Order: sequence, then C-alpha cells, then structure tokens
Amino acid sequence: MKKFVVLSLLLAVCILPARAAYMLLPMDAESQTDHLKAYGITYWVLENGVEAWWLLNYRGGSFAFRANPVFEKECKTRGVSYEILPDAAFNTILEEIANPEVNMDAIKLEKAPKIAVYTPPEGFKSQRGDRIQPWDDAVTLVLTYAEIPYETVYDDEVLADKLAQYDWLHLHHEDFTGQFGRFYASYHNYPWYKENVRLLTELAHKHGFEKVSQLKLAVVKKIREYVIGGGFMFAMCSATDTYDIALAADGVDICAEYYDGDPMDPHAQEKLNYDNCLAFRDFQLSMNPLEYEFSSIDNSLHRNIPPDQDYFTLFDFSAKWDPVPTMLTQCHTRTIKGFMGQTTAFRKQYLKPNVLVLGETRPLDEARYIHGELGKGFWTFYGGHDPEDYRHYVNDPETDLSLHPNSPGYRLILNNVLFPAARKKKRKT
Repeated sequence: MKKFVVLSLLLAVCILPARAAYMLLPMDAESQTDHLKAYGITYWVLENGVEAWWLLNYRGGSFAFRANPVFEKECKTRGVSYEILPDAAFNTILEEIANPEVNMDAIKLEKAPKIAVYTPPEGFKSQRGDRIQPWDDAVTLVLTYAEIPYETVYDDEVLADKLAQYDWLHLHHEDFTGQFGRFYASYHNYPWYKENVRLLTELAHKHGFEKVSQLKLAVVKKIREYVIGGGFMFAMCSATDTYDIALAADGVDICAEYYDGDPMDPHAQEKLNYDNCLAFRDFQLSMNPLEYEFSSIDNSLHRNIPPDQDYFTLFDFSAKWDPVPTMLTQCHTRTIKGFMGQTTAFRKQYLKPNVLVLGETRPLDEARYIHGELGKGFWTFYGGHDPEDYRHYVNDPETDLSLHPNSPGYRLILNNVLFPAARKKKRKT
C-alpha cells in the first residue's frame, strides 16, 4: 500500500508541472475543521518522503507542503481543511514570516519520527483476559484518531536497549516508584489490581530483580540514557512525577510493606538525591502509604477551583529566538481548559531553576506543562490524564475524539509528536 502511495505521488508530480503550488493546512480556530487530523496529514506527508513547513504562530501554527492531487484527496477523506496557494502567494507568506518585527518563524519538517508508546503489551492481561490497567491513555487515543502510526514497548524492550530504534517515546500513565499506582486503599481486593501486582512481580523476577521498584528504577535509567543520547521523551499524569521520584530514590526503599513486603526506609526522605531528577527538587514524599498521592510535587490536593473556572495559560515565546518552546505551544488559543489526573499539575516551588514552564495556572501557582533538555535530547511533562475528560475515573469509557476534533489540550500532545521532525535549530543566546 505504501509503495502504491509513493508511486501515486510521483505520478502526480509528473503530471502537474504547470501548477506549481503549495497546500496550506490552516490551524486557526476559524478555518480548520479538524485540527487533530491535520497533524496526521502532515505526518503522512513526511512519511511519504515529502518535506513540510511548520509556520509557527502563522494562523495558529499552520502546516504547508507541495500540492498534488493525492494529498488533496487524503485531506478530503480525513475531513481536514486546506487551501491551495500559488508559489508566489506562499513565498509572500514566507517573506511576511521572515520579517524580524513579527513573532513568527518557518520551520522545515524533514522526516516522520518513529514513535514508541511505553505501555503494557497486549498479552499483559489477567487470566480471564481482562486488561490489568483499566484506564485509557490520551496519547494513544489521539495518535489513533489522527492516524499517526506508533509501536508499543515495555520493560522487556527498554531493558534490551531497543529505545534507540525510536525518535520519540511516550510514557504511559505508569508508577515508576513500584507502588502500583498507590491504588491499594481503594482497589487492592479487585482482580485487576491483584493481576497487575502478580504480572509486574513476575516481570521483575524475570529480569533478575527482587522487587518491582528495582525493575522500574532500571527502566527509568535506561530512558534517561535514551534522552541523553538525543531522544525525545514525553510523559503525562503519574508518569511525570514518579519518574523523577524513582531517580531521586535510587538505592533507597520508599515502598511500604503493602507494596514490596517490607517496611520503607524510615530515613528515606533525607536520603533522596534531587540531583538525579530531571524536573523537580526538594519535594517531600507522601509518608502515608494509603494516600493516593506520591509526593508534594503534585498540586491535586491543593486546588480550590471550580471545574468551570479551571483553565491554564500557554506562554507566548519568541518564534525566531525560541523555536522549540514555540513549537510545543502552537495552538489556536492561549487558554486551555484544565483537566485532572492522578498527577494534575506541578507546584512551582519544586521545579528546578532550568525547567521551562510552557503553561501555568497562575492563581494556583502551578505549572501544567513543562519542558527541559538533557544531554542531546529533550523531555516534556504534561499534567493531567485526558484533556477532554475533566475527572477521569478507573473503568470510565474512552473519550471519543470525533466529538473533539479541535481540542486545544490534545493539540499540545501532537505538537510533541511532530517536534522531532523539525530541522534541528539551536536556541539563540
């Protein structure tokens, strides 16, 4: 099928010598019928060997590429709005964007990134065939809806050093501390919880570890190596703070007897090494093992705000001087509807000084969307579980994204997906 598409593209190019033009996918609020699928079209264009432009801050962060009938047909099939621009008109747009007085930039997208999602494999189910983690994942939902292909990896693949095969890695809503999501108080008698404990314990033993916490520590270290080597890592919900907590607790038992069969180290708090962390410092562990919270990083328990007033604001960066954060915050609105998760938001007092805040809820002094560099790579943490489900519970049905094709919150996820395709451009100083 892919060969057929490529041949069709070549044929289309050959029969259109007199109609040199560009296709523009407008990404402003008024013009685009399906913002999420527009990312999928752009990825598909790159996948077929055609370069594209990401026009930062131009009509909501529009995309453009050489026009041909195959691309037009695909946009019509997927319900994505587009405009045909003659070369002269497109060059005029590039000239407008290049004006040093305007906050825009044109970034060339060169190659479709290979995507991996860290999630339990299909065979990781209970003996009855039920999934052992009864919740969905916003990233896999939006990748599927946008028709962007991805592969899944879990601990076997990570520990076998297979991450190097991928350009972009999403961390599933995982508990990297080995405390099984701290679901013990509410769900320890549920079959899915018991199966989760059993299967993860077997997986730990398979790799030579006595405890799940030791297995997950080895995994986060491998992921850190992946980022240092040039990988792009994106995490949401509890995969954000538990990742750093696991690194800080390297060599320290922070798990209560409920989770690993022996008491936690009574001096665990003072033994934490915050230098190991990507984003956070000086946080306090939750010492109550039955509390549905890992540490003081998350602001979920301190948010006194009605749901209809819960919004966060994206920062407005200089496109020409700060292209990376500008790419990550492209949207058709600067105000995003808030949403909860096990880890909802990050209390600013625990952020490291070099962490870049991309989105915040200022009245609550919390960061919702943060970013940083590590070695040759990048990481991004996004608080909350599902941008279109304010308070998603265990066993709740999946969000139907066909009802939210213009979701600003989901656009932020897809910004991260396309980010690795950009021609590398260092931040100016």
